[in-house]
Amino acid sequence: MKPIKNIAILGSTGSIGRQTLDIVAEYPHLFKAWLLVANNSADLLIEQALKFKPRAVVIANEALYDKVKSALTPRGIEVMAGSKAIAEAAAEPPVDIVVTAMVGYSGLEPTIKAIEAGKDIALANKETLVVAGDLITKLVARSQSHLYPVDSEHGAFYQCLVGEQRDSVSKLILTASGGPFRTWPRERLATATVQDALNHPNWSMGSKITIDSATMMNKGFEMIEAKWLYGVSQHDIEIVVHPQSIVHSMVEFVDGSIKAQLGLPDMHLPIRYALGLPGRLPSDCRKMTVDDYCSLTFERPDYDKFPLLTTAYKAADRGGNVPCVMNAANEIAVAQFLHGNIKFNDIYNIIEKTMAWAPYIEHPTYEDYVATNAEARRYASTLI
Repeated sequence: MKPIKNIAILGSTGSIGRQTLDIVAEYPHLFKAWLLVANNSADLLIEQALKFKPRAVVIANEALYDKVKSALTPRGIEVMAGSKAIAEAAAEPPVDIVVTAMVGYSGLEPTIKAIEAGKDIALANKETLVVAGDLITKLVARSQSHLYPVDSEHGAFYQCLVGEQRDSVSKLILTASGGPFRTWPRERLATATVQDALNHPNWSMGSKITIDSATMMNKGFEMIEAKWLYGVSQHDIEIVVHPQSIVHSMVEFVDGSIKAQLGLPDMHLPIRYALGLPGRLPSDCRKMTVDDYCSLTFERPDYDKFPLLTTAYKAADRGGNVPCVMNAANEIAVAQFLHGNIKFNDIYNIIEKTMAWAPYIEHPTYEDYVATNAEARRYASTLI
């Protein structure tokens, strides 16, 4: 009988967090939701806590602390608030696995604290490696932590590389759905609405990542994330558009052979795989049939229509604090687009102008990342 693993879910009310709780419910003999963390969704956090009975919860928005506390403290659940509490709770000794599903830069500090405490990380927060990949990978190398990717694409790379020598890898092939604007002419993007951008053809995700998919910034982020996760040059990572989202990514080897990982576009699959490592967990989830994979197509991305792909490669080439600047500007721009304050094409312009303005730091420390993030956000906000 395997011991039950205590899981801290950072971002339990978001899309990945909710699906992670589905996996916890599917395997109650293997997993216990020990800590739940939410940003603003107090009502859902309370509902989740009453169902899963964690030892503790953290609400990041301190203004909501009293509401959460009054609902959960009488049930014997400890309630904390604020970003510092998130980082401290995720690093506590009873935690075995930390699922980092918080959106954006906010996932960096708790991920660092969890790694320093030797926790295994199920990484669903791609911005952590985009912002500070060099720092994170060095911390993991010095700790007892294991970094398990939860993204479907990086989970695919992980599975394709099992049993392979890393020096036999020729290229990583990162697949992209193409998002809601794959078939739109470039000129039409100037009129794209928030609702148009949120209408993803294959995946049900949070609003921020759905907009990143529409701009294809998310694929640029995943390219940088793959660079750090698998120790390859960004120039050995090829992005390919695959509209069906059945092939989640591929690895080409030096002999010309290519391995691909296939699966339905359902995030339960990579979450289940990451939590179940080193083995696979049996499930009665729907399996693929020939109807799902009888017609698979691939095409090159349109770098002119989606210029943020080029922006991401430029950021990876320069390194240092530049990806941190890019991420900060993107978070500001996406939030403003969702609020209706800028047009879709303005997202690219804000990111490019912020990157051109920001002071360059070749070898940033953690404190440099914190300062860079704050300064880039301030400058990007002036461009609105």
